Amino acid sequence: MAGDIERDKQEFYVLIERDEDGTFVGEVPQLRGCYSQGKTLDELMKNIQEMIELCLEEQAESGEAVPEFVGIQKVTV
Repeated sequence: MAGDIERDKQEFYVLIERDEDGTFVGEVPQLRGCYSQGKTLDELMKNIQEMIELCLEEQAESGEAVPEFVGIQKVTV
């Protein structure tokens, strides 16, 4: 985006599910409330990238630090 300050690139994991209508839904566990959707995986990834940028801007304004992502564990019940 024009006029944006260039910042170091960060990597985020996106949890992806498909809802009952076939829409892909993605969530970034490190960023509270950061989720999006798309009809295709490509559309989802484009949308989630934009949402990550917005979430990072909000966190920077509030002074909130991005928590460290530890991982995902599989549990059998």
